[in-house]
Amino acid sequence: MQSVKIGILGLGTVGSGTVNVLTRNSREISRRAGRDIEIYRAADRDLDKPKGCDTSAINLTDDAFDIINDPDIQIVVELIGGTGVAKELVIKAIENGKPARTVEVDADDAKAWRMLQLLTTKPVLYVCNVGESEAAEGNALSAKVAEMAAAQGNSHVVISAQIEEEISQLEPEEASMFLDEMGLEEAGLDRLIRAGYELLHLETYFTVGPKEARAWTIKAGTSAPKAAGVIHGDFEKGFIRAETIAYDDFVALGGEGPAKEAGKMRAEGKSYTVKDGDVLHFLFNT
Repeated sequence: MQSVKIGILGLGTVGSGTVNVLTRNSREISRRAGRDIEIYRAADRDLDKPKGCDTSAINLTDDAFDIINDPDIQIVVELIGGTGVAKELVIKAIENGKPARTVEVDADDAKAWRMLQLLTTKPVLYVCNVGESEAAEGNALSAKVAEMAAAQGNSHVVISAQIEEEISQLEPEEASMFLDEMGLEEAGLDRLIRAGYELLHLETYFTVGPKEARAWTIKAGTSAPKAAGVIHGDFEKGFIRAETIAYDDFVALGGEGPAKEAGKMRAEGKSYTVKDGDVLHFLFNT
């Protein structure tokens, strides 16, 4: 089996450190991936400048597009060096084989850290596909994934792709009965979406009219004016108040009219923090 050829864009401090990490851990990476890896080519603006890694087996170029357009390269890694403390934190993390999300960043360095735009700062949601009989509780392997995710500050969800395929072909009532028989409160897809929202600290509010209902995604902790601005900037600028009904009240009472008659509609001002599931009607000046 052919090796996986890697192209590196940038051989500065971080780039050289990455090459060293990949080289030092090549056997373990190959064992996990099931294929050997090869740092095949690298691009750097200054080829004459001394590098912090061994480049004797690497084909060097000063044109990044040579790497990007090379058909023999399966993986292209772009490295952004950064400055100051942010760069030092990245180097320390990759030298220890840790993703950037594990680094604790002070408030003073947060802006420089964000400018690095590192993919490994993103949170991870691990999805464990198990058999039908294990969908409710998971198994020994999914338990290990759960433990690993928790240690990393990430999340996991257990689903059975087989069950998801089956319920996708059923009517809603039949799907609900099937899930009850399997000991599941909701479909795996719903749990996957919920877990993703929680990991990203997202919430949903609704607007309901005579012809349609719409769901709007916001960050948890968003104020009512900011939530209105998701629909249109004018809603935020001219915000007056938000007529608000809790989701459970809206559903249990059968809509806006009955909820209002039951005294479940309330007027919220600019300081109100929107709750997940709120049904909102915004009043604003243009």
